[in-house]
Amino acid sequence: MQRLGCGAAALLRRSQGDGAAAALVPQLVRSYATTQMTIRDALNSAMDEEMARDETVFIMGEEVAEYQGAYKITRGLLQKYGPKRVKDTPITEAGFTGIGVGAAFQGLRPIVEFMTFNFSMQAIDQIVNSAAKHHYMSSGAVTCPIVFRGANGAAAGVAAQHSQCFAAWYSSVPGLKVLAPYDSEDARGLLKAAIRDPDPVVFLENEILYGEPFPVDEAVLDKDFVVPIGKAKIMRSGSDITLVGFGKMVGYNLKAAELLEQEGISAEVLNLRSLKPIDRDAIAASVRKTHRVLSVEEGWPQSGVGSEIISIAIEECFDDLDAPPERVTGAEVPMPYAQNLEAAALPTVEHVVAAVKRMMGK
Repeated sequence: MQRLGCGAAALLRRSQGDGAAAALVPQLVRSYATTQMTIRDALNSAMDEEMARDETVFIMGEEVAEYQGAYKITRGLLQKYGPKRVKDTPITEAGFTGIGVGAAFQGLRPIVEFMTFNFSMQAIDQIVNSAAKHHYMSSGAVTCPIVFRGANGAAAGVAAQHSQCFAAWYSSVPGLKVLAPYDSEDARGLLKAAIRDPDPVVFLENEILYGEPFPVDEAVLDKDFVVPIGKAKIMRSGSDITLVGFGKMVGYNLKAAELLEQEGISAEVLNLRSLKPIDRDAIAASVRKTHRVLSVEEGWPQSGVGSEIISIAIEECFDDLDAPPERVTGAEVPMPYAQNLEAAALPTVEHVVAAVKRMMGK
């Protein structure tokens, strides 16, 4: 009951912060003909189009139907596709995740929403020991085309049990694919690719970015637009250092690159998008070009995604490096609740800038 109480209050604050009247009123799925699209709309439209394309796709999770989604990602889908394909579940992640995995074994394509990936810990046996391993253990006879999606990493004011980044956890598991979108192009194209993929996919979103608008071109709005899994994207070209990140940290790296440019430092920004499989070739090519690499992530430092990025840089480009690879991460503490301590536990643009200047000898 304590979890439900604090979660409901936090969700209400977040909904109101994005426009309470619009967020709490069910809306039918719109057609998007604008060059600006929020992450929320990108995810919503991707699921809508994939459900229309393939009748085996369905959505399940807490509050995804009648309430239109805790973050309104699934708004309008119940009205359009009905309760057989948009299913509210009890607060039992192990139970409904197991149902989703079993449905995937039988040829359906479930999208399982976790209100936050912190709650996926209740279902980690189903994700890791069932979904990820069954194709291998059945000698390829059984596939598991399922998407596990939801908010990952730090939100705002929701404390230690709601603010962990699970990117490193899940990307260490053979049999899973792990995606982490930054902008609306990523969110829309990667989610479509995930739904169509024959393997289980962990799809890590960021709550803070749900209401953020990003420009998209007409190609992104095409119903068959997908972003290929396993391919990183250069967001900004540079020659002095490579900044590697995923999710919200890509935005931090882009802001840091703008500030560094004013001081004569040219930073290349690489958006990983796919954490498993990770694009080793893109990382190596960028490091060979810039001769320095800094990894930036919200997660904890030990055994983090940054450790893998640095390993790739050393294994592939050791002779090309002009400085030791470094990383900016969250602090090695459970997330504090107090606003000032929460801010101190998370990376900032200033941390990125300071690390780059240190690596450049400035």
